[in-house]
Amino acid sequence: MKTRILFLLIFIFSILSIIGQEKDAIHQKKKVINKGKFFLYWGWNWASYTNSDIRFKGEDYDFTLSEVRAQDRQTKFSFTNYFKPSNISIPQTNYRIGYFFKENYTVSIGVDHMKYVMIADQNVTINGAINIGNTKYDGTYTGQEIQLAADFLRFEHTDGLNYLNVEVKRFDNIDHWFGLDLENLQLNLTEGFGTGVLYPRTDTSLLGKERHDDFHLSGWGISVGAGLNITFLKHFYIQTDYKIGYINMPDIKTSLSSADSASQSFYFFQNNILIGGKFRFF
Repeated sequence: MKTRILFLLIFIFSILSIIGQEKDAIHQKKKVINKGKFFLYWGWNWASYTNSDIRFKGEDYDFTLSEVRAQDRQTKFSFTNYFKPSNISIPQTNYRIGYFFKENYTVSIGVDHMKYVMIADQNVTINGAINIGNTKYDGTYTGQEIQLAADFLRFEHTDGLNYLNVEVKRFDNIDHWFGLDLENLQLNLTEGFGTGVLYPRTDTSLLGKERHDDFHLSGWGISVGAGLNITFLKHFYIQTDYKIGYINMPDIKTSLSSADSASQSFYFFQNNILIGGKFRFF
């Protein structure tokens, strides 16, 4: 799918370049002014995560699983899955609204809706104690290897790993790098940083307890990113972003009991393809 998107971007760029070059050679291109404009976008992400140590705590257990591996969960591409109004929030999505408070600077709020799935049945190291009294996993652990089987743990943030954040970014036109002077096509670099909170819907089955699947404010995150923005007809754009971030969640809900929780931290790496527009409303 990534290859198809790349070819699509190249195709669009080529067509718009041809259109732009047909303008009257005598006419001088009007400078595009960004300050005072609002912008918004919707798009999709592909994410990966570093291994993490996850600590599970409750009234009768307290243990840590080391170097747990996880992956994202991509929705199979189809027009229905990605563009039908009732389904557009199901894939891994990014959406944002922002404002050019200076010519080259924006502030925005948005959501990175990622999905985090612990890889099932992997073997990890465990330290701590389990004393539930009705499970084969009761005991004290000091670095033993354990398999994360279905009757022990299923753990995922799949609706999703929701990173609600504020970003400040710089926006730089780079037409001159390529000798371009087109009326209806601009190339721009974006780079900046963000911070926010994590509001995941965590789906957990732990040690035979009743399954938990609910939203909960679980922690915080920070991120930096950069991207290429292709704006056409002065208002519409396609943008590709690459983002790196750190997530720390000290309060993840794992069951219906208020005594049960988990904590973890990890880095994420995110590739995005975005479609948006920028407009002046007053």
